[in-house]
Amino acid sequence: MKTEKEKMLAGELYRADDPELTAERILSRQLVYDFNHSRTDELEKRTAILKKLLRARGNVFIEPPFYCDYGFNIYVGDNFFANYNCVILDVNRVTIGDNVMFGPAVQVYSATHPTDPLIRRSGLELGLPITIGNDVWIGGGSIICPGVTIGDNVTIGAGSVVTRDIPSNVVAVGNPCRVIRRLEVREE
Repeated sequence: MKTEKEKMLAGELYRADDPELTAERILSRQLVYDFNHSRTDELEKRTAILKKLLRARGNVFIEPPFYCDYGFNIYVGDNFFANYNCVILDVNRVTIGDNVMFGPAVQVYSATHPTDPLIRRSGLELGLPITIGNDVWIGGGSIICPGVTIGDNVTIGAGSVVTRDIPSNVVAVGNPCRVIRRLEVREE
């Protein structure tokens, strides 16, 4: 029989009030609190907290405040920057590639809820993985919805709501977000 955490990570209905998940969220919130209440000159402290919180492969810089559910479901590549007020609801895996930048108030939601009101009323939740490729810029105020994949070399315009996959090498904007231009990507 699967644990509630295993169900959550498999994208199945699960109970968020499970004691194991509750304890992990509390730990995450303590780390996030410490991060958000650190002083500007405490960069080493901030870096140490992010190393405990996230699964990062390289250089990560996040401007406080920052919020997440668990942290351990956020996989970050090298050279990641997130501006103020970033929210990543990571009830499922959120993968962020190398050289990715988020403008202020970007929100990444792997969490979702059943559309059937009876199931929703029962307290069951679910989440879908999100993947953001390499060399991506996500403009301020954008929302990335559950289950979305954003390809490499993509620019998402400010205020966009990304409800479906975005291919590589494009500029995409709007609500819902749609491709407005293809990019010719130069090799180094």
